[in-house]
Amino acid sequence: MKQISGFHQVTTAQYCTCFTLSLREFHSTVFVTVDEKGCPVTCAIDMMDCDESGLYFFTAKGKKFYERLKANENIAFTAMKGENTLSCVSVSVQAKAREIGFKMLPALFEKNPYMKKIYPDVRSHDQLTIFKICEGTGEWFDLSRFPIERASFSFGGALARESGYFVTEQCIGCKLCYSKCPQKCINITQKPVVIQQ
Repeated sequence: MKQISGFHQVTTAQYCTCFTLSLREFHSTVFVTVDEKGCPVTCAIDMMDCDESGLYFFTAKGKKFYERLKANENIAFTAMKGENTLSCVSVSVQAKAREIGFKMLPALFEKNPYMKKIYPDVRSHDQLTIFKICEGTGEWFDLSRFPIERASFSFGGALARESGYFVTEQCIGCKLCYSKCPQKCINITQKPVVIQQ
């Protein structure tokens, strides 16, 4: 894991873990697309599969959701798990979703057999198409740990954005930051001090 200005950029393996967790443990996500007026619209979408290059989901071509995806490939989603705020783990992603057709559909139905109850026969599959979330950035946030953990990641060639607080080389070791930090997650035994994610 590489620390960059006080936040962590996860490695490819860790990024895959984030996606695997979002798929297996979270599965259902709250998705954001924009309508023809540029207004945000949310909907619940289940992730169907993932690999090293991204996440996969499908939708029916007749839905407004499909129309919004085709008009603007930029999406965002958040997935969460936990019984309350202090046991919450979340992953949030801003990315591009691109239509890749229907070839993977049988495999996705095999991995997600409950979908057969929603689309029970082959004729109902004709309107389905698969999208791949293939390029973007995200953040893992874990409130169940103390101090709180967060990690930023990018995939598909997107550049990770720095977020949160960071320490520069101008640090004089005054320890004022430590006194202000509610999590006390700053290592003040060295200069410049280091934020421990």
